Amino acid sequence: KEIAQITLKTRKGDITIDTDEQPKNALPEKIPSLKPAFRDGGTVTAANSSSISDGAAALVLATPSAVTNKNLPVRANILGHSSHAQEPSLFTTAPVQAAQKLMRQLGWSTDDVDLWEVNEAFAVVPMAFARELNISTEKLNIRGGACALGHPIGASGARIIVTLLNALETTNKKRGIATICIGGGEATAVAIERP
Repeated sequence: KEIAQITLKTRKGDITIDTDEQPKNALPEKIPSLKPAFRDGGTVTAANSSSISDGAAALVLATPSAVTNKNLPVRANILGHSSHAQEPSLFTTAPVQAAQKLMRQLGWSTDDVDLWEVNEAFAVVPMAFARELNISTEKLNIRGGACALGHPIGASGARIIVTLLNALETTNKKRGIATICIGGGEATAVAIERP
């Protein structure tokens, strides 16, 4: 449901893209032999990091009057958004701060959120998020995060909103928060609600 088939015309003929290549590239048997990415003895490897993948995403945002005038279907409403910045070395917890700020703005607690989508460059980001906010991992990245699905730079924000929305629809839930690191110790969060 999140992949739109496209056909590209090239000099060598048409190429159809209709499948996510990311999952089939994993080789679980190689995980134990992967070298640390940043320093000897480190714990960050290619297995617990997102790949930078190709991708594109689009969202259609409309005002209530445009929805009414054009008789558009509404899959969700944006209830609020927030951003947060902190010391760059603490980037892994910036999504926590952005989500907490957003919940304060909305008067919500974590119990008011049915599902969470936390984009990660590294697996530790959603792990820290779940620990810091004391939320069940059964409500977090239920379709898999960027380590599983890829991290298409420039499209990740739209990708996580669509993933969250589809997860809310298939589980018949109503409210969700998506949050993402945006570099340099910054993060942003968006709350959506199905009608």
